[in-house]
Amino acid sequence: MPRLLHLLATTALSFSSAFAAEEWQSLFNGKDLTGWRANVMSEAFTVVDGTIKAHAPKESAHLFFAGDLKEGFERFKDFELEVTCRSEPNSNAGIFIHTDMSTRDKALHLAKGYEVQLNSTEKEKRKTGSLYAVVDLAKSPVDESQWFRVRIVVRGKRIIIHLNDQQVVDYTEPPDVKRPPERAGRLLNPEGGGIALQAHDPKSVFYFKDIRIKKLD
Repeated sequence: MPRLLHLLATTALSFSSAFAAEEWQSLFNGKDLTGWRANVMSEAFTVVDGTIKAHAPKESAHLFFAGDLKEGFERFKDFELEVTCRSEPNSNAGIFIHTDMSTRDKALHLAKGYEVQLNSTEKEKRKTGSLYAVVDLAKSPVDESQWFRVRIVVRGKRIIIHLNDQQVVDYTEPPDVKRPPERAGRLLNPEGGGIALQAHDPKSVFYFKDIRIKKLD
């Protein structure tokens, strides 16, 4: 009997571990950019010491998670996303959600979706953790020169942002919300959208690692 109980317990533990492992999907293998696709300037993204380095030759480029798709990008609707980041001094970047590859200006800023701001510059007043131009933080809660974790949860119309387990944004998109014309596409897409890392400009360098996502029902 003890042997049978041990076998059953081992089987149950293995099943539980497999189930837990399937909840989270790793998006970056730490070796190369397999599963990722740049909308422009693919040279803006390289893998350095197990991290994705974002450094654009000119403003700006975005790296989309594409998974196994031969073109385009993978869409995510309700999810929990975790990304570990750090920057060189005086750098700007962002993590985009519910976005696509369309751009809205000559600097090739993305036209659709929301941006979670990453910023270690003095010039840019919207600080790290801001839901850019929607819920803006006047002071950064982290030291961007050190690795910090960004957690973004999207469920329905609600977006929650944590930095190193500190909640900094809890925003619910109102019905029929109207944006300024230059940001008309800053909305959640009912069909879901892409996840993209931003290489902002030639003076900015950000690094990304430990990128994973969990789809929510």
